[in-house]
Amino acid sequence: MTMLLPESTNAAYRGHPAAPWGLTALGILTIVPGAIHAFLPDGGAGVIAGLDLTHNATTIIGVFAWVGATQIVWGLTMLAVSLRYRSLVPLLLALILVERTIIALNQWVFKPGDGPDRPPEAYATLAVIPVVALLLTLALKRRA
Repeated sequence: MTMLLPESTNAAYRGHPAAPWGLTALGILTIVPGAIHAFLPDGGAGVIAGLDLTHNATTIIGVFAWVGATQIVWGLTMLAVSLRYRSLVPLLLALILVERTIIALNQWVFKPGDGPDRPPEAYATLAVIPVVALLLTLALKRRA
């Protein structure tokens, strides 16, 4: 089992204890939509995001399923780090901050889409960015 999960690095973590628990919550909140995208018949494209699936439905649903698979793996990585490899918490939070910033820029500035409505994730991303920035700040603060 140590080949798959090496020894824990939790003892080496010196940041605030709230940061790994925040990362745990982010991991769960990443796995849930990932499962929706991967396993819901339309991936949530129509029933949740309200996308018109009359054209290219197979492609849209396929992309949602692909993204869902990636979200599940990314969420599991967050859980592994937050629960077992806490020395990597600052790195993962920094990567999440980069990811969410790129997503927000694409959803709101560079590629906002044609319709007046945005999927729930567009709003969730705006809420998550300051939370992740706070968690990263806490993770980087050294405690005695």
